[in-house]
Amino acid sequence: MTRVKRGNVARKRRKKILKLAKGFRGAHSKLFRTANQQVMKALRNAYRDRKRRKRDFRRLWIVRINAAARQQGMSYSQLINKLKKANIQLNRKMLAQLAVLDPASFDKVVELASQAK
Repeated sequence: MTRVKRGNVARKRRKKILKLAKGFRGAHSKLFRTANQQVMKALRNAYRDRKRRKRDFRRLWIVRINAAARQQGMSYSQLINKLKKANIQLNRKMLAQLAVLDPASFDKVVELASQAK
């Protein structure tokens, strides 16, 4: 059987992992075996959290809209219901931006929504 020399391949693989582990603390960025474990864990978390980020932002927007709506004497669910009935198609991100950056226009949107039946 012929001899297989893997020097370049193995070194390349290890360097790739250690490059991904740059910035990790202690042995997690220096030793291949521990760095490999940490990189795999980091990539797993990154994959999961890309999905989670969308949920987190939606929750944040809902909290902001709810707080602003309650200042107008209305709950979040009532506001969303009235917006749907008034056919005002603003998504939660835009409503939250209005509530934080331009409260006057948010009040106007709430007023328009409450007038419609």
